[in-house]
Amino acid sequence: MAVVKICGLKTVDAVEAAVDAGADLVGFVFFKKTPRYVTPPVASGLAGHVPADVIKTGLTVDATDDELAVIVASGAVDLLQLHGTETPERVAEVRRKFALPVMKALPIARPEDVEAARAFEAVADRLLFDAKPPAGAERPGGNALAFDWGLLAGTRWNVPWLLAGGLTPENVQAAVRLSGAPGVDVSSGVESAPGVKDIGLIRAFVQAAKAG
Repeated sequence: MAVVKICGLKTVDAVEAAVDAGADLVGFVFFKKTPRYVTPPVASGLAGHVPADVIKTGLTVDATDDELAVIVASGAVDLLQLHGTETPERVAEVRRKFALPVMKALPIARPEDVEAARAFEAVADRLLFDAKPPAGAERPGGNALAFDWGLLAGTRWNVPWLLAGGLTPENVQAAVRLSGAPGVDVSSGVESAPGVKDIGLIRAFVQAAKAG
């Protein structure tokens, strides 16, 4: 039974659907070049609909300390997800400065990418393995792309990790089986249009992930 994160939530209905379905983490996106972007005040309002036992995650991309400070001060997040080109040193710095756990997202396309991720095990509380974005893409994730899940098969990590990239209610069980992932993260795979979450797809995804 996989840990499940539903990311890119923008409405109360979507948040409540994710929580009611049994999601373990919910994600708010603080990156303007995406249809899933929300402001810290909006995220703070949505966070009020999330029970204490569900982890509220804030996705940022190479955010400055000032930007992170606003997000943290909003009270909207329990976990900071760094989805940019942050180095291990930057991850450690963010974790120390803001006194919140950090999840580092890492793009995977080749075996070398998996090995490169090892540098983050000592500084991040969680890891998230996502597909590398296509050339010229404006955003590092949420591109509905999958990678070869077998690249992670048999790997062991010192921290919890999630699999992301191109996941849907139809393929999540196969993704978990092939990768060995203890957790999964979905955004575009539960949408009816870019940035528009589909309540039925959210329920179907969580159900499939938990049943697999």
